[in-house]
Amino acid sequence: MADRQAGFHLRTDVGKTDYLNDPNAPRANSLVVAVTAVVRDDAGRVLLVRRSDNDYWALPGGAQDIGESTSEAVMREVLEETGIAVEVIGISGVYSDPGHVIAYDDGEVRQEFSICFRARPVGGQLRSSPESKSTAWIVPADLESLFIHPSMRLRIQHGIEQRSSPYIG
Repeated sequence: MADRQAGFHLRTDVGKTDYLNDPNAPRANSLVVAVTAVVRDDAGRVLLVRRSDNDYWALPGGAQDIGESTSEAVMREVLEETGIAVEVIGISGVYSDPGHVIAYDDGEVRQEFSICFRARPVGGQLRSSPESKSTAWIVPADLESLFIHPSMRLRIQHGIEQRSSPYIG
């Protein structure tokens, strides 16, 4: 898979549109730190959530809150969305493509900026949440059959590759 995708946009039912390399996308007017995690179990399966807002499969994650570190943010987000407690073991990539923006109905247009961590499960019980209509441990061979946003697919690919250094882009 190439690191750059052709134009793509996805309108959700919660008042936002996600654009990736779309020449008709609005210009960004904000930048928010977001975190995701490639969590793999001992069998090599990847923890994914099926998002409530767009029905796509994704890595668990979300925005970092003021007063917490990025590692605290990713541990909180994974636990909130999946019920799984994790330990952060590294960074698989930093994603800041100015061609990826998310436009909200209130006029905010965020440039994508996300740090993707590698993590391992250390406890908890798999469950869904208001943000995740379902959660699952997915065998990497089954990923191609799932609806996954191209930017998220790239993060998953980089996390599975076990690169010697993080992706920076």
